[in-house]
Amino acid sequence: MENIIYGRNPVLEALKSGRQIDRLWIQKGASGSIGQIESKARAAGLPVQYVDKAALDRLCGSGGHQGAAASVSAHAYCQVEDLLERASSRGEEPFLVLLDGVEDPHNLGAILRTADGAGAHGLILPQRRAAGLTQTVAKVSAGAIEYVPVARTVNLARTIDGLKEAGLWIAACDMDGGPYYEADLKGPIALVVGGEGRGVSRLVKEKCDFVLSIPMAGSVSSLNASNAAAVLMYEIRRQRATL
Repeated sequence: MENIIYGRNPVLEALKSGRQIDRLWIQKGASGSIGQIESKARAAGLPVQYVDKAALDRLCGSGGHQGAAASVSAHAYCQVEDLLERASSRGEEPFLVLLDGVEDPHNLGAILRTADGAGAHGLILPQRRAAGLTQTVAKVSAGAIEYVPVARTVNLARTIDGLKEAGLWIAACDMDGGPYYEADLKGPIALVVGGEGRGVSRLVKEKCDFVLSIPMAGSVSSLNASNAAAVLMYEIRRQRATL
């Protein structure tokens, strides 16, 4: 089980304290103090998932949830500006990885591990429809979660606009792009990797400066998110090493 807290008062106090919360579940039709939880969640820009009682019972392992449960982070998040400052403090061109809807915690953990090895300055995750920093992610990352800072954003497309203003080039990983090994990836760059099955969303891809593909020689048309991210992150590292 992930880091789940449940019960109206524990969830409400977690929201009041500003604790990092990845997901919030509320029982359909619940009333009373649930309204305070919903109000705090809206103020924090936190998405709420409405589920039936049986689903909450399974999630919490008991019926004592009082109609509310939350998944809290296994590690603290930072701000996007912190990632840029990390690169600046090292005298390096920024190298960021943006995940557009990666929901599998095993993929996120593997990407964190590769990001550490490839020298990325950090990851950016959307708040909605995305895996957060859970205990499973921490375990799969093999400790990389302690070394690779992760920021969250309400709007990935707007964040890309801000990164462009900061001088970064934005590259999306998608099947309709040019071969990755033909692209110049040496400068300040943010790599966008799409979620399982859906890939990079249309709006996010339109914001990108160019699209990279990974040519496939076999019968399967694509790699999964963590494998594709690894190929491209190490290509960025390889090109930077030749400078």
